[in-house]
Amino acid sequence: MKELLKSIAYTGIGAAFLTKDKIEALKDDLVKQGKIKEDEGKEFVQELIQKTASIKDSLDLKISLIIEREIKKLDIPTNADFADLQRQVEELQIALNKNPKA
Repeated sequence: MKELLKSIAYTGIGAAFLTKDKIEALKDDLVKQGKIKEDEGKEFVQELIQKTASIKDSLDLKISLIIEREIKKLDIPTNADFADLQRQVEELQIALNKNPKA
C-alpha cells in the first residue's frame, strides 16, 4: 500500500507543487487511517520532499529551455543585441565627430 501511495503522489506535475505542509497533512491522514506507521510516515515525508524538489528543478529547467527555444524562433533581440547596437552607434558618433563634413 505504501508503494502504491508513493507512486500516486509522485505521478504528474502536481508532485512538483506539493508543499511541506501538504505532505505532512497527507502523512498524518495516512497514519490516522492506519495505512502507514509513524516511522514510515517520517520516511515518506522525507522521500516525498526530496522527490518534489527534484521534480520542480527538472520542470524549471525544461520550462526555461522551452522558453529560450521559442524566443529564438521569434527572433526577438536580446539585451546583448541592444548593447551591441548601442556600442556601434557610439562608435559611429565618435567617428562622425572626428571627420565632420563641412
